[in-house]
Amino acid sequence: MDKQTYYEATKKMESLGVEPDYIIGWQTGFLRSPKVEAQRITPPYEAGYNDGLEGKTDSHGSWAKQ
Repeated sequence: MDKQTYYEATKKMESLGVEPDYIIGWQTGFLRSPKVEAQRITPPYEAGYNDGLEGKTDSHGSWAKQ
């Protein structure tokens, strides 16, 4: 895990107004942590988790608030 990538990606997503569930999912996936309970998984969380697992830092665009 690259701490710099984690912090820079999180800061960028927050500044762009990305859905909080996506950010939390991305952070969880990036850190390779277990997912939240099944009843708390939302589409933004799932997308963020998968992107985080893959180390993607530029796939959050569709989850930014317009």
